[in-house]
Amino acid sequence: MAAPLSDGDRRKQISVRGIAGLGDVAEVRKSFNRHLHFTLVKDRNVATPRDYYFALAHTVRDHLVGRWIRTQQHYYERDPKRIYYLSLEFYMGRTLQNTMVNLGLQNACDEAIYQLGLDLEELEEIEEDAGLGNGGLGRLAACFLDSMATLGLAAYGYGIRYEFGIFNQKIVDGWQVEEADDWLRYGNPWEKARPEYMLPVHFYGRVENTPEGVKWIDTQVVLAMPYDTPVPGYKNNTVNTMRLWSAKAPNDFNLQEFNVGDYIEAVLDRNLAENISRVLYPNDNFFEGKELRLKQEYFVVAATLQDIIRRFKSSKFGCRDPVRTCFETFPDKVAIQLNDTHPALSIPELMRILVDVEKVDWDKAWEITKRTCAYTNHTVLPEALERWPVSMFEKLLPRHLEIIYALNQMHLDRVAALYPGDIDRLRRMSVIEEGDCKRINMAHLCVIGSHAVNGVARIHSDIVKNSVFKDFYELEPEKFQNKTNGITPRRWLLLCNPGLADVIAEKIGEGFITDLSQLKKLLDFINNETFIRDVAKVKQENKLKFAAYLEEQYKVKINPSSMFDVQVKRIHEYKRQLLNCLHAITLYNRIRSDPSNNSFVSRTIMIGGKAAPGYHMAKMIIKLITSIGEVINNDPYVGDRLKVIFLENYRVSLAEKVIPAADLSQQISTAGTEASGTGNMKFMVNGALTIGTMDGANVEMAEEAGEENLFIFGMRVEDVEALDRQGYNAREYYERLPELRQAIDQISSGFFSPRDPGCFRDVVNMLMYHDRFKVFADYEAYIKCQGQVDQLFMDPREWTKKVIRNIACSGKFSSDRTIMEYAREIWGVEPSATKMPPPNLPRD
Repeated sequence: MAAPLSDGDRRKQISVRGIAGLGDVAEVRKSFNRHLHFTLVKDRNVATPRDYYFALAHTVRDHLVGRWIRTQQHYYERDPKRIYYLSLEFYMGRTLQNTMVNLGLQNACDEAIYQLGLDLEELEEIEEDAGLGNGGLGRLAACFLDSMATLGLAAYGYGIRYEFGIFNQKIVDGWQVEEADDWLRYGNPWEKARPEYMLPVHFYGRVENTPEGVKWIDTQVVLAMPYDTPVPGYKNNTVNTMRLWSAKAPNDFNLQEFNVGDYIEAVLDRNLAENISRVLYPNDNFFEGKELRLKQEYFVVAATLQDIIRRFKSSKFGCRDPVRTCFETFPDKVAIQLNDTHPALSIPELMRILVDVEKVDWDKAWEITKRTCAYTNHTVLPEALERWPVSMFEKLLPRHLEIIYALNQMHLDRVAALYPGDIDRLRRMSVIEEGDCKRINMAHLCVIGSHAVNGVARIHSDIVKNSVFKDFYELEPEKFQNKTNGITPRRWLLLCNPGLADVIAEKIGEGFITDLSQLKKLLDFINNETFIRDVAKVKQENKLKFAAYLEEQYKVKINPSSMFDVQVKRIHEYKRQLLNCLHAITLYNRIRSDPSNNSFVSRTIMIGGKAAPGYHMAKMIIKLITSIGEVINNDPYVGDRLKVIFLENYRVSLAEKVIPAADLSQQISTAGTEASGTGNMKFMVNGALTIGTMDGANVEMAEEAGEENLFIFGMRVEDVEALDRQGYNAREYYERLPELRQAIDQISSGFFSPRDPGCFRDVVNMLMYHDRFKVFADYEAYIKCQGQVDQLFMDPREWTKKVIRNIACSGKFSSDRTIMEYAREIWGVEPSATKMPPPNLPRD
């Protein structure tokens, strides 16, 4: 940690985080002491670090509440079109520092806390990550909420308040062990329970046709309790809402059992209902067809749609009396964005409410539903696509099954009319997949029920149009769009890399924080010696700080002048951590074969990420990484020229530390498998160079910065397709490439697992005979490309010039730009740059 600044220095410190005004500091101190006083229990007059954290969190929250209320009042008065972002995952990370940054309070808090003899960073470390997501999809949702608030959109995030988020990962003897993430154990100062908006959600039961229409009866009811979290925009006084639902059993749940005397059992059974919001499913890019998961998906959709319709009907602040009764204008006032297929049940549920409850004509209801809903596709991997058994729907959601069948029939009639006699096309395009087990294809349901379908990077959107939904694209090409992902520059530059943000602001001003395209101005400074030196210095300071963190956490001493070579993301075969492993082994063998050669570029290879608990191969990959590290890190011939470290329990708060310290970012998925990636963007804006394939957003990064300013290697999508056609034969590469053969033989023989020589036979067997992601086919090009990385790293000035060019060209990858495109091209709303007056000033 940097040495603390003196009182005078702190007050003089000017940075993009704002000047600490003395009045602000005094106010923060006063508020902090007041909250601390109320936090401490009467018989306990010694405060713990957690007491200090809660006092600070409540102090900062006080600054949010007035803005939050005023924002919501403003929306009710203006009655704008509202955006509802539905996601089963919101990977928010920590909230304290992000809120201070967005409210411009960080320096005032830092100063006040320092004056009280405390350390702000230490208090920030006490906060639990809100880990309500697996990886990219959930973190994207969090970035989008930040951008929607910063752009002044009337937007709401809706999801589930999981009691247990993504598991905490422990590494025990090299193996991943999962521990429950009890993130709510000490309470959550950022949420507000809203029991007055609790809603019923129905399951099971049966459908009855009556003269008044269709009725879904004899259902089991679970209550959805909303918890609201404020989402502040950046210095614009807008505070939006993320509303997460928690499942509660109704008081009469199963208490009919009481009549037969089993009252205790009946009360204990309440857990069955409340299990719905108990735990996040820890799968990334993999579909698990469990009934509890389907219950979660319907639970969030049913509660959210009731809430949306209530808000649509009563447009007065604090009023719940219906003002609107006609649904004609619903799509003009409501946009629902489906974050992947997980909230796909919004489509049949909206139809059910409109037709069965609100008595809207079927065709009219279908038009309203399509105009309201839009669908974002996040993956092309077949094992990730949701395909629910019809039998499960029949039991759990019988009315929705009827609606889906009717919608499918309507859809197939249209296809049959346009393509007479093309039975195969009907089969391919049906929402219902026939077979031993009839299934509902949720992606097809999303496509037919939405007015817009988008991929998340240009290459991915092309694959969606030309392959995944080819038939649907031919039917309705106007529906399909691309929206390349982005990241919020507030968390991923200002918050996590203040040193770099300051150096940039000194040169081009602070406008880039809300308009990242302004980074282009840095192109004028690529040859500026002072700027080159300043950027390199910030990177070195970040590396020193992260090296100290690693030494404290892992008791491993690393060379801070070595290249920090980082691959952090979920562990998955398609992301090819195994290719990285093969490079580490190859480097190790080269050092061993010529230990006296001093020309090796020192590297610290860091790999981090979680494996889904049921994903055997991913867990084996973690064991392999840790085993390779065990051998390399303890070999005296190697010294500090090469280290391999597995970063345990990778999460948002760890990403904020490692990304600013990275020199090299590994984005090495097989071309055509990574929809977009967003880690790649975070590394780029934080001054790491990318080694990667032409996949996902890497393609657009190379386009923005120039391909020569990234280390691009390996097969393109068309090469992968050609290799598929001719047949991929891993043995061919194994026989031809001696270094590859040596590495595989070492893994196979137990060189890295002497106590269990057969430990990695499954990994070797997969690579040799069942590798869908063609690791060996890219090995040679990858190793060669890594040689070019070494060459450039030996010239720090040229390396830093490339770094500056990458930072300067990363402006496109702001989530602000992504959200502006969604707003204008999908939701039909215009972002607003107008700053709302703060709560202490009168409104217009």
